[in-house]
Amino acid sequence: MENFAGQLINLFAALLLLIAFGMLSQRRILSLINLFALQGLVLSVSTLFVAYTSHQHHLYYSAGLTLLLKVIILPWILHRLIRKLNIKWDVETLFNIPTTMLVGIGLVVFAFNLAAPISLMAGTITKSSLGIAMACVLLSFLMMITRSKAIPQVIGFLAMENGLFFAATSATYGMPMVVELGIALDVLIGMFILGIFFFQIRETFDSLDLKHMEKLKED
Repeated sequence: MENFAGQLINLFAALLLLIAFGMLSQRRILSLINLFALQGLVLSVSTLFVAYTSHQHHLYYSAGLTLLLKVIILPWILHRLIRKLNIKWDVETLFNIPTTMLVGIGLVVFAFNLAAPISLMAGTITKSSLGIAMACVLLSFLMMITRSKAIPQVIGFLAMENGLFFAATSATYGMPMVVELGIALDVLIGMFILGIFFFQIRETFDSLDLKHMEKLKED
């Protein structure tokens, strides 16, 4: 049973990594939001299965919170933002997609080497997926720094938080519930503030290119 549980958790981890690569290569803003919601769904189901297998009951609440926030609320807010801002452009990258993907593969190799000694010390059934969790964090960070528009960068930040949560689940069966609630509240409030910020940039410059943020700060 434990071997089967480990294999299923590794399957969820592989799906998260595949979605992270999909987000990294995605050029359509709507598809990027949908992939983020799908990543949240896989993360929620994975957390639910870990809770059942390990009998860590606080993870049931974590799975429900992830489903509510990452699959329903945040994608809904992002969809409303792009409708209100009338955003129809594709995602612009600082480098071409093949180059970005090659860098992403290098980051995955680095993440697995970095996580190997930590996995040996971990005592959880999810310890084998720690390398994938760290790879998801690094790929999300890469997505943030290679996007020239504000909203894809925000999605990259949210995806990185998904990877950090999965890493915490892999290494120690998650964070204390009060910490998760605090992070969820901070993320939700941050999204509302960023929404207002986006409208201000759009009104001032008729664009959400990040180079305008420096002009806005100077004004």
